[in-house]
Amino acid sequence: MARKRRSFSREFKLEAVGLMTDGGLSIAQASRDLGIRESVLGRWKKQMAEDPVEAFPGKGHLKSQDDELRRLRRENEILRQERDILKKAVGIFSRVPQ
Repeated sequence: MARKRRSFSREFKLEAVGLMTDGGLSIAQASRDLGIRESVLGRWKKQMAEDPVEAFPGKGHLKSQDDELRRLRRENEILRQERDILKKAVGIFSRVPQ
């Protein structure tokens, strides 16, 4: 029987990391108290340490930098396509009629 993957809200993750940092609990103790694997809590703690403002953006949401990068890559691809079309058009219209 397949286990369903649990998901946790941003608030829950923040509180769990707070138990370890502010509450002074070890990862092992917090893991036992919350019923979550130590590796998961360790990952949450690491994510919070790396970027406390944008940690845990949520399912389907990107951090602002990643979102900007994605938008710019999409725009760049459109500009490349437009450039290629214009190059072909110049080639067609610059031919000397015979």
